[in-house]
Amino acid sequence: MWIVRIALNRPYTFVVLALLILGIGPLTIARTPTDIFPNIDIPVVAVLWNYGGLSAQDMADRIISNYERSLTTAVNDIEHIESQSLRGVSVVKVFLQPGAKIDLAVAQTTAVSQAMLRQAPVGTTPPFIITYNASSVPIIQLALSGRGLSEQQLFDLGVNFIRPQLATVSRAAIPWPYGGKQPQIQVDLDPTALHAQHLAPADVVNAITQQNLILPSGTSKIGSIEYDVDLNASPRTVRELNDLPIKAVGSTPIYIRDVAHVRNGYPPQTNIARVDGQRAALMVIQKTGNASTLDVIANIKDAVARVLPGLPPNLEVKPLADQSLFVRASIQGVLREAVIAACLTAFMILVFLGSWRSTLIIAVSIPLSVLSSIIVLSAPERAAVNLLTRRMTATVLLLKGLGGDWRAASLPTLASP
Repeated sequence: MWIVRIALNRPYTFVVLALLILGIGPLTIARTPTDIFPNIDIPVVAVLWNYGGLSAQDMADRIISNYERSLTTAVNDIEHIESQSLRGVSVVKVFLQPGAKIDLAVAQTTAVSQAMLRQAPVGTTPPFIITYNASSVPIIQLALSGRGLSEQQLFDLGVNFIRPQLATVSRAAIPWPYGGKQPQIQVDLDPTALHAQHLAPADVVNAITQQNLILPSGTSKIGSIEYDVDLNASPRTVRELNDLPIKAVGSTPIYIRDVAHVRNGYPPQTNIARVDGQRAALMVIQKTGNASTLDVIANIKDAVARVLPGLPPNLEVKPLADQSLFVRASIQGVLREAVIAACLTAFMILVFLGSWRSTLIIAVSIPLSVLSSIIVLSAPERAAVNLLTRRMTATVLLLKGLGGDWRAASLPTLASP
């Protein structure tokens, strides 16, 4: 072969090339993301609509159906749209074509969502728009537990103290925690007392709304000093909400405490997490894009170690479903099998040929071939190669479905856009 003749005529050129591969290979390996699966470029824009109490049928008919039609006219490069409606919430997933501009799709989706609010039922809140792709998978879970800590405290520690610190980790996404009890100020009505005072639940709602106002108060300049004006139009504690008047019967005011009780409670739980039989909160960390699983998990563990000293000492944070253990085991297995294969190959050459020179050549060629493959796969052009492969596969499958003679199709035809 011609490459063998060149190698025999110019041996030093190939020696330098081998040294170059030996130097670039480890650097490429260090910069290549390490993960279970390769990056799957299927961008998705998810839109979460929320209207508390509205039935699933109304969510689908009055909001989502019109919204999906609007998306098809305003968002580019849509592959398909999926939606799921439950009571009070609907999730719309807009799957985009590979290579689509995700930033443009988010901007167009946001514009459609804001326009859709004009047509939605009164009281519909603006949707929450997030982006992710098929490679955004959970890589580690953190279980928050501790004796003496209530579920409200665990949820509060996870959302307000741990989650903001973990959100700063590059290529990490932290969804809302599972389990725990979300703090919420609740008003427990007494139907008997309301009926006795000739009041309706709407009267209690109006009383709290009208007397819990957040308004700009401005400033007041007295002499040479300008003071901030502070109003007492909003109660500062939960207990003060019980002292708000609803109406006056003659000269006797009726307060909220007479017909209801305002407390710091929590809404009904829709999910429960347990650690060693005790209630807990569960935080899931996902990686985004083509990030390295090992790097993201290492940074998450470092961030947890930094934030724990400032939290209650009885709080326990246990890592669960750590994907880095599987990734490291897979890498070690591949390296072990590669070393065994290289040693067996060299041994067979030595036994059958009896040449130390041939054995040395084989022992050097195998790792150089592996390093060359890694360098080529990590090159920037790999995206174009993957796209070309997908188009070739799609064209072959299409020709199979049409019943044509796909074996007679030429390679340039399959690779054409």
